[in-house]
Amino acid sequence: MRVLVFGGGQLARMMYLAGCPLGMHVRAVDVSKDIVINPISKAPSKLTLAEAIEDTDVITVEFEHVPERLLEIADQTGKLSPSIQSIRVGADRVKEKSLLTSLNIANCEHQIFDDVEALPDVIKNLGMPIVLKASRDGYDGYGQWRIKQPEDVQSVTKELAKLDLKRVPIVAEKMINFDRELSLVGVRSSDGKFAFYPLAENRHHEGQLHLSIAPAPQISTQLQQQAEQYFIRLAENLNYVGVLAVEFFQVGAQLLVNEIAPRVHNSGHWTIQGADTCQFENHLRAICGLPLGSTEFRSYTAMVNIIGGGSFSREMLGIPGCHLHWYGKSPRPKRKLGHFNVSGDCFSALGARLTDLSEHLPEEHFPLLTEGAADLQKL
Repeated sequence: MRVLVFGGGQLARMMYLAGCPLGMHVRAVDVSKDIVINPISKAPSKLTLAEAIEDTDVITVEFEHVPERLLEIADQTGKLSPSIQSIRVGADRVKEKSLLTSLNIANCEHQIFDDVEALPDVIKNLGMPIVLKASRDGYDGYGQWRIKQPEDVQSVTKELAKLDLKRVPIVAEKMINFDRELSLVGVRSSDGKFAFYPLAENRHHEGQLHLSIAPAPQISTQLQQQAEQYFIRLAENLNYVGVLAVEFFQVGAQLLVNEIAPRVHNSGHWTIQGADTCQFENHLRAICGLPLGSTEFRSYTAMVNIIGGGSFSREMLGIPGCHLHWYGKSPRPKRKLGHFNVSGDCFSALGARLTDLSEHLPEEHFPLLTEGAADLQKL
C-alpha cells in the first residue's frame, strides 16, 4: 500500500516508521511548498505533487490546517481519509461547536462573534472569566486571549481590533473550574468497527501539552464509557475512518468536549511503547482497509514532550523503560523537538522513573515533570 500524508512534520514521520513493518510506502507533502518529501530525511522526491497523488492508494493528513485547495484536490480523487468534512470540522471551531451542539454532546458554554464591538455583550452573557479562541489556525496556546477581570478587556479589545473577525470569527467560552484534562484516542475502521485506547490525563503549561499519563489515574468504567459514547456519536456522524482524538474537561463525573482532532494526536504518543498497537499503525490499518490492532495497554506510560530546548545529555536512556523519540528539528521557543515515553508496571513505579528522568533534564523546559512524578508516586 502507498500512503501520501499532507504535512511533513513529526506525525508524518511516525506514520512512516509505523508503516515500514507493514510493508507500506509512506510519502509526505510539504503543504507550504507543494513538494513531495521523504518523511524522515525531508529530502524532495523526484515526483511532482500531481504524480504522487496519482501514484498513491490513500491520502491522509497529519494536521487539520491543510490548505483548502489541497484538500479539494485530494477529495476529488476519492482517496482522502478521513473525509474532507471531518478535517474541516477539526480546523474550524465554529463548525466544531455546531457539530457538538447538533449531536447533543456536552461542551463549554460559549458564544460566537465576528465584530469586536460585540465583546461587551459577550462578556455580559457569559460572565468572567472567559477565554476567546480564534476559530481557525489556533493551536498550542496561540490565537487565544483570556479575560479574567475588567482590566483585561481593553488590551484584548485592542488585539481583536487588529484582526479580520469576519474571516476568522471568535469563539468565546466560559472558563470552568474543571478537575483535569483528559483525551480519548480511538480508531474507526472502513467497515465501521471501533477500538479505543484508555483515557489519558494531559497536563499543559502555557497552552502546550507537556505531559500525558496513560491510563489516566482513577478513571471509572462510567467515565471511559461516556468518552467512548461521545466518540462513537461523532465518528458515525462524520463517517470517520482513521484515528480521531477527543479532548475533554472532567468536571466530577461529567465530561465536556474541549476539542476534536481528526488525526493521530500528541496525547496518543504514549501508545508507541505503552499499547499493543500504536496509534500510528492503527491509523494506517484503518485507512488502508486492514484489520484494526489491539488497543490494550501493555504498561503504565507517561509521554513527556521536549519543547524549546534539546541541550541535555542522553544519560537518561539508562533508566529502565525510558525511550527517546527525537524529531530532528532545530530548537526554538515552544517548538516540539521530540518526546520521551517512560513506562512502569504500576503508577508508583512510573512516578519513580519520571523522578529519575527529571534529574537529567533542565526544569525550565520540563516545568511539570517533578510535580507529575510526585503525584504518581502517591497512588
